[in-house]
Amino acid sequence: MRPHRPSRRHVLAAALALTAIRQAQAAGWPEKPVRLIIPFGAGGSVDVVGRMLAEKMGPQIGQSLIIDNRPGGATTIGAQAAARSVPDGSTLFYGTPATQIINPLLMPNLPYDPDKDLLPTGSVMRAPNLLLVHPSLGVTDIPGLIALAKTRPGELTFASGSTGSTNHLAGELLNSMAGIRLQHVPFRTFGAYSAELLAGRVQMCFGTISDMLALSANGALVRVAVTGARRSPLLPEVPTVAETLPGYEATAYNYIAVPAGTPRPLVMAINAAFNRALSDPEIIARMTATGLEPLGADSPEQAADTILAERRRWRGVIQAAGIRLED
Repeated sequence: MRPHRPSRRHVLAAALALTAIRQAQAAGWPEKPVRLIIPFGAGGSVDVVGRMLAEKMGPQIGQSLIIDNRPGGATTIGAQAAARSVPDGSTLFYGTPATQIINPLLMPNLPYDPDKDLLPTGSVMRAPNLLLVHPSLGVTDIPGLIALAKTRPGELTFASGSTGSTNHLAGELLNSMAGIRLQHVPFRTFGAYSAELLAGRVQMCFGTISDMLALSANGALVRVAVTGARRSPLLPEVPTVAETLPGYEATAYNYIAVPAGTPRPLVMAINAAFNRALSDPEIIARMTATGLEPLGADSPEQAADTILAERRRWRGVIQAAGIRLED
């Protein structure tokens, strides 16, 4: 019986993992478990992605990567915990638009400094939304929705999970670019606003593609458009909003950060480890299967620039819409 020989792919993967471990050791990574703080509860889309990355990254750095869920306060609880952690590479933070993009625009008294306390290390993904409309409106596309909204200013409603959320801002960006006035109706939970949408008591909502696919699976709601820069591979027949309104894009940018003061060699080792994880074919397949757009392969400086660019863009939308947290 011939002995089993590892494939070239497995040999290359092992070599890359060994290189990553040596880089981590050379960078001075502490020889103790590393935690990834996720500012949401277990089971949500962000938690699922964070756990996938942790699973792939752990072997690369030669030590455990533990998930630490810290939900609440529109990510401020988790962000504060990360900001106050020792900057020795043992604490990583999973960032979403709220933490360093939206919260600074809506919360004057944050328990952390969004520019000084957290240091972005690299990009993870973008999460586009899917716009669903109740069939009672008789709308099947963005031009039809805009035309109807212009005849009924302030009458048509769209739901979201909370004021200032990405799916709320997606609607406000549509208002701004199309010159219409859809009325925002915030809810506390996905279950609450999906029930209202199915009943026709609110006319439309923006939401993550995976959630919206499930909600519209039986044809009870109309899939009108996706909010990414390009069509989703999961919904090639559904156009983007940008096909009607060039330049429109509303996606949730996700990234990895560390406490400010983390030594540069460690920051670069973290960046390399996450970029390797994000290049894994399994990770790419699992993310794209739920409508997410994997990023990665960028630098800490590029991630920081993206955060500032996103903040500038949403500042204009928030100011134009007069958004306040008490809305």
